[in-house]
Amino acid sequence: MAGLDQRLRAEIDGDVLFDAFSRGRYATDASHYQIMPAGVVVPRSMDAAVRALALAREEGVPVTARGGGTSQCGQTINRGLVVDGSKHLNRILSLDAGNRRCTVEPGIVLDDLNRRLRPHGLWFPVDVSTASRATIGGMVGNNSCGGRSLRYGTTRDNVVAIDAVLADGSAMRFGEVASDAIDGINDPLMRALAQRLLAIGAREAGEVAARFPKVQRRVGGYNLDALDPARGRVNLAHILVGSEGTLAYSTAVELKLWPLLGRRALGVCHFGSFHAAMDAAQHLVKLKPIAIELVDATMIALASEIAMFRPTLDAMLRGEPEALLLVEFAEDEAENARRLRQLGALMGDLGYAFDHDRARWGGVVEVLDPALQAAITDLRTSGLNIMMSMKDQAKPISFVEDCAVPLEHLAEYTARLTEVFEKHGTRGTWYAHASEGCLHVRPVLNLRLEQDVKAMRAIAEEAFALVRAYKGSHSGEHGDGIVRSEFHEAMFGARLVRAFEEVKQAFDPEGALNPGKIVQAPRFDDRSLLRYPPGYGAQDFAPRLDWSAFPGAAGGLQGAVEMCNNNGACRKLEGGVLCPSYRVTRDERHVTRGRANSLRLALTGQIGRDAFASDEMAETMKLCVSCKACRRECPTGVDMARMKIEVLAARAARRGFSLRDRLVANLPRYARFAAMAAPLLNLRDRIPLLARLSERLAGLSARRRLPVWRRDRFKAPVAAVGPEEGPEVVLWADSFNAAFEREVLDDAIAVLSGAGYRVHLAQPADGSRRPLCCGRTFLSVGDVDAARAEMTCSLRALRPFLERGVPVVGLEPSCLFTFRDEAVALLPGDESRRAAAHALLFEEFVAREAKAGRFAPALAPVAARVLLHGHCHQKAFGAMGAVQAALGLIPGLAVETVESSCCGMAGAFGYQAETIDVSLAMAELSLLPAVRQAAPGTVVVADGTSCRHQIRDGAGREAVHVARLLAASMAAAAGQS
Repeated sequence: MAGLDQRLRAEIDGDVLFDAFSRGRYATDASHYQIMPAGVVVPRSMDAAVRALALAREEGVPVTARGGGTSQCGQTINRGLVVDGSKHLNRILSLDAGNRRCTVEPGIVLDDLNRRLRPHGLWFPVDVSTASRATIGGMVGNNSCGGRSLRYGTTRDNVVAIDAVLADGSAMRFGEVASDAIDGINDPLMRALAQRLLAIGAREAGEVAARFPKVQRRVGGYNLDALDPARGRVNLAHILVGSEGTLAYSTAVELKLWPLLGRRALGVCHFGSFHAAMDAAQHLVKLKPIAIELVDATMIALASEIAMFRPTLDAMLRGEPEALLLVEFAEDEAENARRLRQLGALMGDLGYAFDHDRARWGGVVEVLDPALQAAITDLRTSGLNIMMSMKDQAKPISFVEDCAVPLEHLAEYTARLTEVFEKHGTRGTWYAHASEGCLHVRPVLNLRLEQDVKAMRAIAEEAFALVRAYKGSHSGEHGDGIVRSEFHEAMFGARLVRAFEEVKQAFDPEGALNPGKIVQAPRFDDRSLLRYPPGYGAQDFAPRLDWSAFPGAAGGLQGAVEMCNNNGACRKLEGGVLCPSYRVTRDERHVTRGRANSLRLALTGQIGRDAFASDEMAETMKLCVSCKACRRECPTGVDMARMKIEVLAARAARRGFSLRDRLVANLPRYARFAAMAAPLLNLRDRIPLLARLSERLAGLSARRRLPVWRRDRFKAPVAAVGPEEGPEVVLWADSFNAAFEREVLDDAIAVLSGAGYRVHLAQPADGSRRPLCCGRTFLSVGDVDAARAEMTCSLRALRPFLERGVPVVGLEPSCLFTFRDEAVALLPGDESRRAAAHALLFEEFVAREAKAGRFAPALAPVAARVLLHGHCHQKAFGAMGAVQAALGLIPGLAVETVESSCCGMAGAFGYQAETIDVSLAMAELSLLPAVRQAAPGTVVVADGTSCRHQIRDGAGREAVHVARLLAASMAAAAGQS
């Protein structure tokens, strides 16, 4: 492939990636398959993409188009050239709001498109669960359906026309045309192709009528039903919809748009048995909801273990249901209310009530709050990732999950399929589209084991036989890919499969476009194509942290990395924090999924020896800011911040620490001595030559001012502060506030002692005056041994307080959460678990105590408005509500929270010469513009030291810790008395 690599680099505008790490990141999608491509190109323009196709054709290399890479059947992986259009090919080319039409490039993400359409009162309503990363091109390729297809249909129903390039380079427009006007098409190539296609459609119309399932959720094979000239008018674009990139490369897609949904009403129907819920679906659909979605008991149980979903479950659940049906209406307010009443009455007519026994236990919980509705939708659309959060080598596997059967057979079908699973020693997880008879069901299997691979084939054959018996579809939503293409002949018959092959021949006679999908497919259980092929296993690797909660080699690190199922939730561009580096670069290398794939391939020796500590791995991890958002927002809990520590430690063991590493890591140890030389050290930012010298010697950007050293640094008092009879609390004096912003610590002591608490500051157990440290700075460079030593000293100092249950309160989120998170991985055992249980942020402690009525000092107004930015770790540990609650104690204060990702400073990240540009770009996504727009009198609150520095540097505004605002409020109240 060297010739193609060289030609692409010379002739196209875009990223050309033929190295092992990059190819490995594109070797998987959200399926259980893995195929290493020859190379990857990320074109910057559509012309570059088309040129890449031409070069690949000339070099005899097949091409696979890729968008978000979230397909679950292996559609977007292949051995040739992968063309990734998701980074640059994402424009809206035209918008006709009056006629509800738009034309887009195929790489645009659904959520991004809908954000741009919202001001016009429109949306593209095929609302797939992966909307935050699914591209329109991918949705067209799969004929995606979404949760509300009852009202809006599938992607096919909403595609007007497609501009595409064929394998031979011919550019054509596919759209609606009268059957009797084909001969009048001006382009002779298009005319010949259309004539050939309609001839196939006419010839096979009877077979299509007899063999195509009569269910809406049928996306298998090619849409031959769209080619029947007896329809009068045919839309030739619809043969491309669902073709999985095997027929042509789409360059533009014209879409039908719909008015935005108005207010919705949601009825959460509870059932005491799964079978009862399945039987009820056929009756509930008669109320004409826009969706009926299933959540089963397994999904409820798994979601309850994920912090971000627990509040939603608490609000929507009543009792312990075996299944929920989420019935959604979207009419006007009065009609929504009427339909909810009808829903309750219908459930009663079916014999369900909350006071009945288990077989007939059930009822409806009405949800009218839009915020809760959105949270419930988020939980349901995260179903796949929630199911995949099982910490076991056996996982729910996608291969029969898309079967769709007529609703009257749904209960019987699910019961019989459950028997099939039990026969083969497994169970299934169920969720999704009950209204369409298309339930996502995944048997739990370990595809590392030959016996489970054999079970997968047996289950597939028996399941598809059931589907045939019920006249359903074996491919109901996620397409064919490698998973289902093999079974087309059994489902459609030999004649239609030959017709599929004829369509492929008409478009792509050389088989250059995404070969092996839909036609001429490999066996779906070919182990050489699986992500875990024969011989798969981790190399010898001794992790530095505890990963024993996970299965697999390397002390469980292998299992932790394999928790990534490639579904791509980390690729979202708005909402939450995840993944800040991807939001800036849009590169697969710089997203949690890409890093996890690189780690998995490195651990298992698939991208070269010693890859784990290589320069390529260092580049892969370089832009990870350890925000911990993936710990919370990745539904499978892939903790990339902790994994990065392992990479840094492995690299340091081989190459040692740089000068910058040592300066960053050892700051807690030398800070008290630096205070003595503060005026001298602070000259660095006053003399440009010194700033440039620090950049050359230590890699600290001359464009970034360093924190100002203080001669009057904070020194922890030996004696406790506050009333002797007051409840005890330990204030953790972190290194950053102690060295640079002692006022934060002083004010925190004033607030806590003034509120009646007895405030201790922990002292080293050996009696020295050496400041204590959580180890955070050492972990940030991979010095795990030093971090463990610091944490050991800290836990020893805190032991007497922890043994009597005294809370440990911290001000700097990154330090305090080291006790809640990394401490148990550094020093697993009762002592670290006790520390994690008693460690609280200052605002968490204040909010908890205020709620219990124990924190009630006199407070007076100090400002009218606050703009609040949350530290990444506050968000990752669900502490933002506590900040808002603490600020809410101050009279007359209106709080606005910035919807921001990482501020971009992230400890030393924002100071590094090689990452300062990315740091500033992260801040400019939302944080800095919001701060600049804030009125002059608005107080900016940010509890992270790094966040405050970024705000000062980037927006020229001074941000304060919540403790400082509370202290000012207490002082103002004291002044009034």
